Amino acid sequence: MKATKTIISTLREAPNDAVIASHQLMMRSGLIRKLGNGLYAYMPIGYRSLTKVMNIIREELDAAGLLEIKPTVIQPGELWKESGRWDKMAGEMLTAKNRQGQEMVVSPTAEEAFTSLVRDGLSSYKQLPVTLYQINTKYRDEIRPRYGVMRGREFIMMDAYSFDKDENDLNQSYDNVAAAYRRIFKRMGLSTISVKADTGSMGGSGSEEFMVESEVGDDTLLLCPNCDYAANVEKASCAKEAPLDNEGKPQVKTDLPIEEVATPNVFSIEDMEKFFNAKPTTFLKALIYKVYNCAIDLSKTEAYKDAKTVTEGGSTYIPESFFCVLIRGDLDVNEVKLAAELKASGAELAEADDVLRLSGAPHGFVGPVGIKIPIILDKSAEDMHDCITGAGKEGFHIKHVEPGRDFTPFLVADVRTCKAGDKCPDCGGTFYMKKGNELGHIFKLGTKYTKSMNVTYLGVEGKPVTPLMGCYGIGVDRTLASIIEGNHDDKGIIWPMSVAPYQVAVIPVMYKDKMKEVADKIYEDLKADGIEVILDDRSERPGVKFTDSELIGYPIRIVVGDKNLPNVEMKIRSEAQATLIPAEEAAAKAAEIVRAELKKLNA
Repeated sequence: MKATKTIISTLREAPNDAVIASHQLMMRSGLIRKLGNGLYAYMPIGYRSLTKVMNIIREELDAAGLLEIKPTVIQPGELWKESGRWDKMAGEMLTAKNRQGQEMVVSPTAEEAFTSLVRDGLSSYKQLPVTLYQINTKYRDEIRPRYGVMRGREFIMMDAYSFDKDENDLNQSYDNVAAAYRRIFKRMGLSTISVKADTGSMGGSGSEEFMVESEVGDDTLLLCPNCDYAANVEKASCAKEAPLDNEGKPQVKTDLPIEEVATPNVFSIEDMEKFFNAKPTTFLKALIYKVYNCAIDLSKTEAYKDAKTVTEGGSTYIPESFFCVLIRGDLDVNEVKLAAELKASGAELAEADDVLRLSGAPHGFVGPVGIKIPIILDKSAEDMHDCITGAGKEGFHIKHVEPGRDFTPFLVADVRTCKAGDKCPDCGGTFYMKKGNELGHIFKLGTKYTKSMNVTYLGVEGKPVTPLMGCYGIGVDRTLASIIEGNHDDKGIIWPMSVAPYQVAVIPVMYKDKMKEVADKIYEDLKADGIEVILDDRSERPGVKFTDSELIGYPIRIVVGDKNLPNVEMKIRSEAQATLIPAEEAAAKAAEIVRAELKKLNA
């Protein structure tokens, strides 16, 4: 490609809304242009790299035996009502009605579409297992799109779905895709961390994220230095430790009755520490949470035995419910884990009016004794004794509280937020923390969608069987941005050879006379050798051409100038110094470097 035949429109300064390196560099190098908030278009040079990312994904998935299909981006809304996600994902979905009044969805994800397509053709166990995938456009109505294509409203994703006869087949499908993911990211020069993760609105179990370390990552990772335990903080568990009393000894049961203590102006755990002269491990913190679309059975609880439920997509849930969550005073509730335990779409701290109505006291004085809503006891508090907690009356706390004696939890579950310094549940090592960005996510969905959407096949014994599903996704735009985020300097992008828009840039200081002749020869030789090369034949000053080449990040630059002929200057983008080589050797040398780098990435 000659530079005058494509679009090179670099910027010296990044737009004000570009705050992370990848967003700044993609805008400055002209890879993308902004159409609207969270909406970015790829320009010719940027689209070349995006296409390379998609091609690597496609090649590895095809090699792993997955089958590519092309579903529509617009989906019938009734599919989402079948699955039970029409209301649960309403905030994220862009919906519309067609001229017949049919409700339609601009695809934010594709579980429903793939399940429907397989349902229409599945009849026998002999057709399974099968894994289908697409590389397609999605839209999610992000509240705060940011970081350019890292978190945009419209984006490209690869998503795959396996349909399996049994757990063994599902495990094999899952492992097969996980292995393909590792090859994909290696070929792109990315070092990923595989972590346990929350399944979110997709549902299911057996969830694993492929993360890349990033200072501006949206995710917080907890890792163990002594074993391979790694988890997103939304999913991480830690070793259970015995709660300690004020002397640092394990707490013991008390026979003392509850004692009410007036505590004016004592609201926070810090206030309680000072007032009671006690450690936070002796406090039982009570918080009222509002929970959306809770699908666990609450019919045996006093508060919700007559609650109105909604049945959608084979799932029955209470649209809105409240729980009192108890946790040790020095810990925090993880709302994602709480929602997962309650099979809910979300959980948040209740508003002040609801807290007062349900507990008889404002936050800070809420307690479990006598409360009418279901109690969720965090496992950290399961072995607590002789506790101090809210009295359920403003301005008062109570001492000598015994779980099991003075209140009975509806559910004991791990809902704490783990943090650096906590102990690994597998080996007892001490967690450390990193920031990361999610590139890929894989789930074992089980029958969540096949059951709700009535997918069956005839099994070996001739009876209808519901297949199991796995779900596998890679954010294509996010992967491209993460490559840039991890490969740049103060001059611009430093592309891995496999995803560079062009592998070699030939830059004549001036495109005329002998310089033009030599530059054209190197360019044509590289093209003939199958190397992706761009010839900067623009009538720009040499400094502009050099600056643009470093900003865009071509891996190899060959400069043809009068002063050096018959030699030319070759510079590897990732290296500080250039070297002079004979012009007639330049094309062969550049091709050798390109192939060596690709071989290393593809090994």
